[in-house]
Amino acid sequence: MYAKIIVDISHENVDRPFEYRIPEYLLSQVKIGSSVMIPFGKGNTVRQGYVVEITQTSEYDPSKIKDILEMPKKDVAAEDKMLQLAAWMKHRYGSTMITAMKTVLPARQKKKSLEKKELVRLLSEEETKQLYDEVAGKHQTAKARLLQELIGIERLPYELVKQKLHIAPATIASLEKQGVIAIESTRIYRNPVQFSGGIVPKKILSTEQQQIVDAIIRDYDNGNPGTYLIHGITGSGKTEVYMELIENCIKRGRQAIVLIPEIALTYQTVMRFYRRFGKRVSVMNSSLSAGEKYDQCERAKNGDIDVIIGPRSALFTPFQKLGLIVIDEEHEPSYKSETMPKYHARETAIYLASLHGASVVLGSATPSMESFYHAKRGDYGLFTLNTRLTGNVLPSVHVADLRTELKEGNRSIFSRKLQELIEDRLDKKQQIMLFLNRRGYAGFVSCRSCGHVMTCPHCDVSLSEHKGNKLVCHYCGYETLKVSLCPECGSKYILGFKAGTEAVEDKLKEMYPGAKVLRMDGDTTKTKDSYEKILSAFSEGEADILLGTQMIVKGHDFPNVTLVGVLAADMSLFAGDYRAAERTFQLLTQAAGRAGRGEAAGEVVIQTYQPEHYSIVHSANQDYDAFYEEEILYRELAHYPPAEHMLAVLVTSKQENSAMEQAQRMADLLRNTWKSEKLTVMGPASASIGKIQDIYRMVLYCKSADYEMLVQAKDLMEQNGYENTQMQFDFNPISSY
Repeated sequence: MYAKIIVDISHENVDRPFEYRIPEYLLSQVKIGSSVMIPFGKGNTVRQGYVVEITQTSEYDPSKIKDILEMPKKDVAAEDKMLQLAAWMKHRYGSTMITAMKTVLPARQKKKSLEKKELVRLLSEEETKQLYDEVAGKHQTAKARLLQELIGIERLPYELVKQKLHIAPATIASLEKQGVIAIESTRIYRNPVQFSGGIVPKKILSTEQQQIVDAIIRDYDNGNPGTYLIHGITGSGKTEVYMELIENCIKRGRQAIVLIPEIALTYQTVMRFYRRFGKRVSVMNSSLSAGEKYDQCERAKNGDIDVIIGPRSALFTPFQKLGLIVIDEEHEPSYKSETMPKYHARETAIYLASLHGASVVLGSATPSMESFYHAKRGDYGLFTLNTRLTGNVLPSVHVADLRTELKEGNRSIFSRKLQELIEDRLDKKQQIMLFLNRRGYAGFVSCRSCGHVMTCPHCDVSLSEHKGNKLVCHYCGYETLKVSLCPECGSKYILGFKAGTEAVEDKLKEMYPGAKVLRMDGDTTKTKDSYEKILSAFSEGEADILLGTQMIVKGHDFPNVTLVGVLAADMSLFAGDYRAAERTFQLLTQAAGRAGRGEAAGEVVIQTYQPEHYSIVHSANQDYDAFYEEEILYRELAHYPPAEHMLAVLVTSKQENSAMEQAQRMADLLRNTWKSEKLTVMGPASASIGKIQDIYRMVLYCKSADYEMLVQAKDLMEQNGYENTQMQFDFNPISSY
């Protein structure tokens, strides 16, 4: 028997299976997905590899085929379906097979299992007393001490015997050999979630919610599981729908994966699921130890848990009977991997579900353009939830024009409307959330008087400020000199926007000395449980104002928050990126959704230099459909996703001229290969950060309506790489390079 093996080296030149003979003594152990040790190359260096196929015949001269050496003692076999998934990811997103396999096998190495050991008395009480008298008479004090304990009790924890009674292992072994005691071991799984509390009865679903559940379950039972998008306004009860679907899934003997976008959401979300499903729920995320991750995979494989919750990597939990994948807040950029293979959790979940015959449910108040586009075309089932479960209306939104504030002498970070409402809420002892929109900040330059932003004439994205007084487009490389006066109105107030949460916090303390402020950003959330501590403190009323970046606007539910202030709506609007308007609309709508979730009505203040921009107008009205209709026109005109597909190619090298030459060579190769077909090549240009750790970075973009054409372009470039350059591929990138 022969095995085709992928070698554990992440290099394109060895990214193919190599054939090895399976020695007789390993025939029963080697399976598809097994990890094996093999002699590799001319020097027969011992390497690890993964078996991807087993055959009875060889394609080569059998005398030249090397034998598998052994199987590592500490490795976990990959599942067939996970190998299929890895192969699909390699093809679709571009990477080596071994890198794709490492992505889908989250706990590759066995970790030492935890065991609970107990000493069990095998003799009757009377017999134990007799033996005790015998050993005590012989002055065998350790044995006597242990037997004395066992007279009145049948079982003793092993650790207690060793540590509290100070009995040596040799003494225990001696009594075991005599048949006086037996040692019983029980495997204990590390459980990362500590939950103490009763199961909460499920809520009665509204008619709208029940109809969604019935439709999805009906399709599943009829053998037609599909992909569904639930477009529900903030507070409309999407989570209750997920939980009802999961309950139905478990009743059918199947398991469910729930993906959530941010680590900050994990605790709140997990507690909701625990209160419904008890201890058959677990989590999988980067904060777990290797042992905890391994144990969650083992529990999932053994069927000890029904539901796993976590960010995108939780998708690769090895459930044997997967029936449902839920992706909450599906629009979130964190569902896209930033390392090779640059997979999107949504597309990967849909493919994984097809392997298992499972359903996929996407949920968001502000769906991604891609998902809504597919739902409109009928590729996904579309459901809407338009009513807040509390019966409350959505908050009223005020748009503060910072151009007017400047003209009227207000140079503060806070508009007059926001200042007035902050004072009002502090007086009423209600809570306030202030959101500083810093996502995607790329040094865009705008006029503080009229709001004009310097944009690229070729790509319709904002230009970014670079050293040497230059403004640069990160898509096509267009450059122009920075202007000192606004070309639109002549104002001298034209500059890059910079603001930080610390500066805002200092200003708040100066203006409202009596207010308690909590800050939540990258600096204050570095430790494992810092998210939870800050959110819990705010939830329990220990602060009046929660100030933070985008992590504070995601899905949190604080009933006493009646005011949300968005301090710089424009920051993400001009991020030098074709998705900037979409991201701004999503962030503003999500931020507004945090207000008025309790009994009191909510208000929102959006501060902006561009009050007439369609993403600001539609987010103020919380009108997703109107935003989508306007944004999709722009995407179709500019041939951006989802109207067409896009591939970003990042070329890196230690030599600047090598990076530039390779990028130019790739662009020329693509243009010459697809002269008559619909493949557009943009660039190459220097990446937004042209050099990181002495590695030069060049980027080029390809657009096509046919995804497979971009895959072919990727394959062609992989075959034509330079020795001293590296290439990374990003399909339908979520941000510019």
